[in-house]
Amino acid sequence: MIKVGVIGASGYSGFELIKLLLNHPEVTIKNIFGVASAGKKLENIYPYLKNVFTKEIEIYDQKSLNGLDCIFIALPSGQSMPIMKEILNHNIIAIDLGGDFRLRSSDEYAKYYKQEHTEKALLPLSVYGLPEWNYENIKSAKLVVNPGCYPTSVLLALLPLLKSKLIMTEFVSVSSYSGTSGAGKSLSKSLMFSEVNESVKAYKIGVHQHIPEIRQYAFDYTGENISFSFVPHLLPITKGIYTTIQTRIKAGVTLNDINESFMNKYSSKRFIRLLKDEIPELKNVVNTNFCDIGYNLSDNNLTVISTIDNLIKGAAGQAIQNMNIIYNLPEETGILPCKTNQ
Repeated sequence: MIKVGVIGASGYSGFELIKLLLNHPEVTIKNIFGVASAGKKLENIYPYLKNVFTKEIEIYDQKSLNGLDCIFIALPSGQSMPIMKEILNHNIIAIDLGGDFRLRSSDEYAKYYKQEHTEKALLPLSVYGLPEWNYENIKSAKLVVNPGCYPTSVLLALLPLLKSKLIMTEFVSVSSYSGTSGAGKSLSKSLMFSEVNESVKAYKIGVHQHIPEIRQYAFDYTGENISFSFVPHLLPITKGIYTTIQTRIKAGVTLNDINESFMNKYSSKRFIRLLKDEIPELKNVVNTNFCDIGYNLSDNNLTVISTIDNLIKGAAGQAIQNMNIIYNLPEETGILPCKTNQ
């Protein structure tokens, strides 16, 4: 059995991790950690777990690492850096759901995350955990950095088109809509029910921390430098991301070319569902690890839509998918309720 720990167990992503890991046939949850929630039982924070999971949340310290094989870190930005070195020094596989090690440039990190990066020496060790595009590198990784929720939805929809050189890279417009859980559990007036209900609002236009992440990995996996706009929006729902990408195809590109680019990349990928000319809906992916992708070509204008659950494919589910790859398990282990298609 794989002995795992979860740091940040009482947060939204940590809670989703616990729920999925409890159903994983090859995993034992050895320790769960928190700060403000330390000393409490997780079942008292999330009654969903009553009579199911009775462990108490511990204060993290170095001694707690003894006996762990793998640790999931579900902390806000800036909080993984102080503990990452000692985790790796204990020869424990680290899967970080936060943003501290996603960007290679510490200057970019400081610009977009508004804080200095204090563990620059560890940045070259990080492996980006987008399984559909980085499977081979994930297999041998010691530090996996889970993609952000928005970049997951954007990159999965955009990368096949860039890789096949089908679209004009100077014209890419991205609008993404997220449920409020994407902002975490911290109290904020802007996330109060009376503020978000019956409303939609754009935020962090041009300055969102996921912009450099999208740009960096679009180039890494396709060799294309893209000029794009990214406008995130807040929806009055709890979970889910709905991304719409608008771009223009190059001269001579056909709908068949677009179909082939997606099919060639994703036809064998367990968690990608290609809807082609159907329009994806959030309700079909919430509480799953699936990414649904649909697209429409009108003249030379291409619209691509992707949907994910921000806490599953955008966080906990994808993290477990990465763990499964490292331990040579089927990617869907512990994530899907059934072993095979029925």
